[in-house]
Amino acid sequence: MYILITMSLIILMIASITMILGSLLSKKTFFDREKNSPFECGFDPKSSARMSFSLHFFLIAIIFLIFDVEIALLLPIIVILNVSNLLLWTSVSFFFIMILLIGLYHEWNQGALNWIN
Repeated sequence: MYILITMSLIILMIASITMILGSLLSKKTFFDREKNSPFECGFDPKSSARMSFSLHFFLIAIIFLIFDVEIALLLPIIVILNVSNLLLWTSVSFFFIMILLIGLYHEWNQGALNWIN
């Protein structure tokens, strides 16, 4: 028990010393306005260097990721068909797919899947 506590303290001290040394020796300690501004041939920039970000594209990407995870959750349902009770498997699969379809209908009804607004 004492060995575990001792090892934990040693690891904690090594990690703390490493983080402190890293923050003290890092190169980004002085923030300069000229270094952080975008460079355009030595002149001040005429417009913002940041491009506008489409929030609609971001929402479509999030919806894609959600449905991609749901597909990954659907794949094991096919694998467990042979080893599970058929009635229980059918009811759980139907319930899960209905939740997915209701979510898809809700997104479609809200207009989140339309590209043109």
